[in-house]
Formats: sequence, structure tokens, C-alpha cells
Amino acid sequence: MEREVVFWDIGVSTPITPADPLPALPDIPRGAVLVVGGRAPIWRYGMAFHAVHGSPAAAVAVFDPRLGAVVVASHTPKYQEGEVLNVEWPFGEKK
Repeated sequence: MEREVVFWDIGVSTPITPADPLPALPDIPRGAVLVVGGRAPIWRYGMAFHAVHGSPAAAVAVFDPRLGAVVVASHTPKYQEGEVLNVEWPFGEKK
């Protein structure tokens, strides 16, 4: 299956607070899969999902280094919630 995948690294390497902004949202072509990842608190992921609500992405996935990208929201029958996409995370692990 040929698909366009866009990655958004929201990970942090130092302690943060909810007042710290998310990184700039990448360009998301209509119909692309947005994969969100990086080491970050769960509330930061919630903020990221809220930020991409209404984006042109066909689906939003969360990167899990043991599984791949797990689809958590989809607006098309091409992708099902819970589906695992075989992708490589392009950013180094932040510790």
C-alpha cells in the first residue's frame, strides 16, 4: 500500500510544563497519515491530538518503537483505529 506519511516529533529531553508550546506542526498534505511520536508526557500527546483535529490528515497514528505506528483516529476506510503501520521513526531517540 502506497501512502504518504508525515512525522511529528513532540518529544522532549528536559522537564516541561503544560505551558511549554508544542513544536511547529509539519505540513500535512490532504490524505496523508500523521505519525506523532517522541518521549513526552501523556498530556502533551493529548495537546498534540487536539492541535491536529480538523487537519487534512486521513489518519493520525502514535509511534510505538516496539510495534510501529498505531492508528488512533481515522477519517477514511483506508485506515482502521488499532491498525499498526510498519514505519521507521526518522528521528533519533531523545533521552
